[in-house]
Amino acid sequence: MQPHVTQALHDWYGAWTAHERAAQAAFTAAFPALNISDPRCRCYGPTLRWQKPDEGSGKVCLDDHGRATIEFGGVPKTAVGTAMTEVWGADWFHEGPGGFADAGPGSYQYEDESTYAEYEIEILEDGTANVGIGYMKVDDIVTLLDALERALAEHRVS
Repeated sequence: MQPHVTQALHDWYGAWTAHERAAQAAFTAAFPALNISDPRCRCYGPTLRWQKPDEGSGKVCLDDHGRATIEFGGVPKTAVGTAMTEVWGADWFHEGPGGFADAGPGSYQYEDESTYAEYEIEILEDGTANVGIGYMKVDDIVTLLDALERALAEHRVS
């Protein structure tokens, strides 16, 4: 490989590493319980995990295309409902006019054809929810993480 090509590729790798670190910083600023984790998930990029009693657990990862995925489980559905309603409004996923906080048990899915993001919210009988969102832009995941963190903070107080 020619030296200028090698240098250009080296510069690209350096910029990508900075991009990954900036995404990690944004994720943890929005949702402080996240911690860098090994091994990496199937995204092959940075993976951050969290676990808190009575609040759930999960992970956020960044794939090699710069898209983020979250997989959270056991999160109080009231917190998920508050966050999802703040970010998207109620009934976006056909969960009903009261949003996920009032939704009955079941699986609610949505595929965004414009961004290729995939969403699945599963409401469980025990009053918790599992949240799986794949291939989302970093800024959108950060917005959701921030809303969820604030909703969980309200849940902690009540």
